[in-house]
Amino acid sequence: MRPLRRNGNFPTGYGLPRLLWGILIFMLPGGYHVAAQDTLQFRGQMSVWGAVTTGSDLPVWLGGQYISQANYEVHTGRHMMLDAEASFNLGGSAGFSPFDSLSSEGKLKPYRAWVRFSGRQFEVRAGLQKINFGSAAMLRPLMWFDQLDPRDPLQLTDGVWGILGRVYLLNNANIWVWGLYKNKGPKTWEVGTTSPGAPEFGGRIQLPAASGEAALSWHFRMADLSLVPNQIPPTWTDIPEHRLGFDGKWDVGVGLWTEASWIHKNRDVGLVTNQHFLTFGTDYTFPLGNGLNTTFEHLMFSTGEQPFSFSENSTLSALMLGYPLGLSARITAIFYRDWNAKNQFNFLSLQKQFKHLQLYVMAFLNPDDTVLPQQSGDNQLFLGKGAQVMMVYNY
Repeated sequence: MRPLRRNGNFPTGYGLPRLLWGILIFMLPGGYHVAAQDTLQFRGQMSVWGAVTTGSDLPVWLGGQYISQANYEVHTGRHMMLDAEASFNLGGSAGFSPFDSLSSEGKLKPYRAWVRFSGRQFEVRAGLQKINFGSAAMLRPLMWFDQLDPRDPLQLTDGVWGILGRVYLLNNANIWVWGLYKNKGPKTWEVGTTSPGAPEFGGRIQLPAASGEAALSWHFRMADLSLVPNQIPPTWTDIPEHRLGFDGKWDVGVGLWTEASWIHKNRDVGLVTNQHFLTFGTDYTFPLGNGLNTTFEHLMFSTGEQPFSFSENSTLSALMLGYPLGLSARITAIFYRDWNAKNQFNFLSLQKQFKHLQLYVMAFLNPDDTVLPQQSGDNQLFLGKGAQVMMVYNY
């Protein structure tokens, strides 16, 4: 839809923009002399898909999803901007065994809902938002607040409720500070949930380092492990948990990066008292045909009652190959290997780009009952052997 643009005053009935405009004028000295321009945009994404799989009780699945998004911006002319985003996720799926049984489900929930005030070297964003960082692409120890799966064509992940502030320095360093509240359910590497009513908070500092950059991250929450089955006593609630993370990325002819995380609980809760994650990765584009992009990562993770005791150890490797078939098509292959369980995950995708339409044809060959850490929602259809076709329309 064509953006609506107005200069100066807002029309009657725009209650929220008028309120935000008043806040902005109050915050900027002399701001009432600045001519502002506001922009309202609507966009969306519709997708439909069908899949067949051996990893489900119902072998045939059909589904669809619609994300409606509205963005509003106010530019003041002093390199300051106030903007907001609101989007909803409407989706549903149905699985069936021909002439036998049928199962269906649907959802309607907010996807993003935030307001941001930003300038040349800072931004503050509050509301339901995506927060992610780190250097790794597939096996990510710093996947603290999202569940992005590189095999997902839509690259969708639920957001978190909170406030995020970032400062960008002139030497390309940046500082992050965040606080989260009222987020339900465990995130990717979490054990248990966050204690009800307890805020979470943390920060990150990223600095230039030789030919690349390096960063330190920290996060704190009160963990509730009372619902973890078969291993945690039901009285174990309100457990202080600290996370420390490090990541760095460098260009030395090939891309090199590392990413690490240590999650420590300030109470003895057995093997999950300490969780350790370390990933090494590299990528390179080989001059074959249109260019074969290769990305490899290796993750080592362990748990233990004592820090760095490494009582229980596991390793995962991931290889991603991408090859462009001209300007509008691309083929991607992703392979995961669980060395301890000796499980192999295989994924192949062909993408074709049209003007507003994208077509994905995917095939997979995976274990029937084992999922990867970031795997959730519709991506559980990647269990077993099967194929999926998806059409995506963006406007």
